[in-house]
Amino acid sequence: MSTAQRLLDAKPLDETRSAKFASRKRMNIVALSLSLAAMAFGVFWLVWILWETLRLGIGGLAIATFTEMTPPPNEDGGGIANAIFGSLVMVGMATFVGTPIGIMAGIYLAEYNPKGWLASVTRFVNDILLSAPSIVIGLFVYAIVVAYFKSFSGLAGALALALIVIPVVIRTTENMLQLVPPGLREAAYALGTPKWKVIISITLTAARAGVITGILLAVARIAGETAPLLFTALSNQFWTADVTQPMASLPVTIFKFAMSPYENWQKLAWAGVFLITVAVLALNILARVVTRNRL
Repeated sequence: MSTAQRLLDAKPLDETRSAKFASRKRMNIVALSLSLAAMAFGVFWLVWILWETLRLGIGGLAIATFTEMTPPPNEDGGGIANAIFGSLVMVGMATFVGTPIGIMAGIYLAEYNPKGWLASVTRFVNDILLSAPSIVIGLFVYAIVVAYFKSFSGLAGALALALIVIPVVIRTTENMLQLVPPGLREAAYALGTPKWKVIISITLTAARAGVITGILLAVARIAGETAPLLFTALSNQFWTADVTQPMASLPVTIFKFAMSPYENWQKLAWAGVFLITVAVLALNILARVVTRNRL
């Protein structure tokens, strides 16, 4: 075949490749434009929400917000000290109860029985809990605790929040332990180290940053939960440290005050929104810092 014939045969092939490249380039531009538009749409609403929270939330902050109880309607003064204390107590108790259970279950799934039938059932139930609406968990605790004892309580609220913490910590712990190189375990076993000590001293230590991140994210999630507390802890307009009685919380107080027609309650609701937003933002930043310094 002559050189001229080869050039004639190659010309249609080059034109086809150029057409495909141009088509892919147009599709890339369209996809990139749609992605940027979607991102801009989401960022716009996020910035608007944060701006309104900042503008209205700071206006409701005062010393009394942190030192006084929730006030009656249309009465000057008052604060949300009881709600802040109640949220701290219930979130702390839920974290204290849910974290060890979640870590131990995650260790079992990743280290002891990763492919057994019990592990499969546990993962299935854990996936259901992860995707279950929080109001369902609240109704469950209401049926087995509140209805049985015939009283709302901070303990019931902490139990409902703990049931939200547990699946998050289980999933995070299992995933982080699975990322630990098997060579670390094998080297420890070769030295005669017992399995329990390998887990504590090697694998769990190596995955420590990821596990802590999961705990912080779980705490950030339950800090703003309202529905479970409506069915369990209910609320309390006065200061109480008795966890066997109804207890105030920031999310429920915000819900109640924001729905009211009273201006002083609405200001306190925005102050509570600002405090929760700042707390959740701080926890997420802390989780990012821990993850960044993991290596």
